[in-house]
Amino acid sequence: MNHSVIASAVAPYGLQVLGGFVENGATTLLLGPTDNFWAIFSTSPEYQDGGPDPIDRWSIRIITALSQKLAATPHLPFGGPPYAPFLNWALKSGRCWSSPVGMLVHDTMGLMVSFRGGLTFDHQFDLPKPPSQSPCETCPTQPCKSACPVNALGADGYKTDACHTYLNTAAGRSCLTKGCAARRICPISRKRPDAQSAHHMNHFHK
Repeated sequence: MNHSVIASAVAPYGLQVLGGFVENGATTLLLGPTDNFWAIFSTSPEYQDGGPDPIDRWSIRIITALSQKLAATPHLPFGGPPYAPFLNWALKSGRCWSSPVGMLVHDTMGLMVSFRGGLTFDHQFDLPKPPSQSPCETCPTQPCKSACPVNALGADGYKTDACHTYLNTAAGRSCLTKGCAARRICPISRKRPDAQSAHHMNHFHK
């Protein structure tokens, strides 16, 4: 088993390896959406059955199936407590950092980084070398710091009340239907389909 084999195995599900680390002789890989994730997920039974938490139910099914196929231990970023420490794992991978607005930033996904699951293998294998520094360190304008209309985001924390209040207004509809303005404006953030962003924002705001 190696990194490229696993990357090929998860790709048909709209997933990619967003980082990993080796610890105590085991290798943990973190899986997140690709650009075509929504096109794949929206054809799934979980999306189409009208039931609650479709992405979580899809993640349980797919990550479990992948773990069985690849002989790995599955991890999910929900379902606790206790919760798997995805934030710490992301930082440990060397491909995520804390951004100027407090959220994680990823070397290729920018502020649009998210994780659908993880897999731990009981052996060690080589991983691609991570970047030497956060992309924020070479970002000349850091537009994320001024993008939030209500200054809800910052290094000192996330003011969720201010965010929710704004989303209830006509002006806040853009964030509600297209995704967080700060996450979207990051120069390296991958663009998501509006339907995908709206799904996540409505789940957050309900």
